[in-house]
Amino acid sequence: MASKAERKKRKVVLASGVFDLLHLGHVRFLEEAKKAGGQNAELIVIIARDSTVEKRKGEKPVMPESQRCALVASLKVVDEAILGYEDFDIGKVVEKIKPNVIALGYDQTGMEQNVLNYLKEKKLKIKVVRIGKFGEDELDSSSKIKQKIIEDFKR
Repeated sequence: MASKAERKKRKVVLASGVFDLLHLGHVRFLEEAKKAGGQNAELIVIIARDSTVEKRKGEKPVMPESQRCALVASLKVVDEAILGYEDFDIGKVVEKIKPNVIALGYDQTGMEQNVLNYLKEKKLKIKVVRIGKFGEDELDSSSKIKQKIIEDFKR
């Protein structure tokens, strides 16, 4: 991790997600997120807790949170990966990380309004960027990967 003096010079980009069944779409999202912070940006990624995923999506992730976090942390583009709070609160995350930029994925629509409302309420000048979808690859989402496994297994 960078020293405090180095962090002051670098823009901190915050990205978050489940990152279950890590795939190329996740990697591209994180690469674009880091670019949104400009040259020498620091990318900090929050990995959703298993309990948060279960509450939001109605099912647990395939991979446990510790493995999802370790995989994301191992990516060259990521400076730090940390598990989110059990009781997800965007305010706690922003106060802890103090990002200059918050990067959201194309599918994080509910999250965007929560972030914008929080920033407006607290009068924080943090740039929010939405990272678009990258083409239509056959396996560009965890749910598509799960479906392919099921289909292939039935053969």
